Amino acid sequence: MLVDEALSEQIIGAAIEVHRQTGPGLLESSYQVCFCRELELRGIPFRAQVDLPIVYKGVRLECGYRIDVIVADRIVVELKAVEKLLPVHEAQLITYLRLSGLSRWLSNQL
Repeated sequence: MLVDEALSEQIIGAAIEVHRQTGPGLLESSYQVCFCRELELRGIPFRAQVDLPIVYKGVRLECGYRIDVIVADRIVVELKAVEKLLPVHEAQLITYLRLSGLSRWLSNQL
């Protein structure tokens, strides 16, 4: 398996390729489908729209949280179709990392 730095470079390359091919103005969901297709084309393993429950007092609760993409079961990728990343986007990622137990993330601003 690739080390995280090399894998991160491949993920960023895939996101750049999606942006080159589609340009700005699509919905996040459309970018996600394209990004996942690009990962497939590059042979990079991933899971999309991963449910993220909260465990509260020993009970697993489904609260509607979903991680956009988890690559190689190691890196959380959160796609944003926004003009500028805001502190709330970073807070969302920190929450996803805490709840998922993963420690590495990338946020692709498309």
